[in-house]
Amino acid sequence: MKICSEQDKVAAATLTRAWVETMVVGLNLCPFAAPVVKQDSLRYSVTDAATDEAVAAGFLDELDLIQRSDEKSVATTLYIFPNATADFYDYLDLLHTCERLLDQAGMSEQFQVASFHPGYLFAGVDQDDLSHWTNRSPFPMLHIIRENQMSRVLAHYKDPDAIPERNIALMHELGKAGLIERFPPLADYWDTHAR
Repeated sequence: MKICSEQDKVAAATLTRAWVETMVVGLNLCPFAAPVVKQDSLRYSVTDAATDEAVAAGFLDELDLIQRSDEKSVATTLYIFPNATADFYDYLDLLHTCERLLDQAGMSEQFQVASFHPGYLFAGVDQDDLSHWTNRSPFPMLHIIRENQMSRVLAHYKDPDAIPERNIALMHELGKAGLIERFPPLADYWDTHAR
């Protein structure tokens, strides 16, 4: 889906919200997401930017907004850019650019960035492995997370290091059919991004 209008932005945000609620929270892929979703403090920011430069500029704007917002109104942000970085390796270059910008802005101790993309691939893992789907999303996006919030949550969570392994096992257990049954829009981009 290319984003050309405000209506398209709303549609992209709606699909992303459904993915978060059904996959991320519904499958408990991120145990920290449910409270933020329940409190409606997860910001869905969709941009029509089509170049790396424009996406990076928007990333800085999102950092500024979340920094100026209190945690109850904007706890965390999904910055979504459907018109840019369709190629996963281009996305990785942009991710590194945004991480550098975060560091240059002196905010790397305040925020961290998590990465999601429709064609996400973990290095050193077979391209057909279902583990990639733990980080596959409807659109390329960056998740801007407050470090202090994450630290507070992790202090009360037993064995957070086991989360990725549990998620990978769940992807294998569900299989392609189970994932599509749970979230039918996956079928629309499975063949495009499954390698």
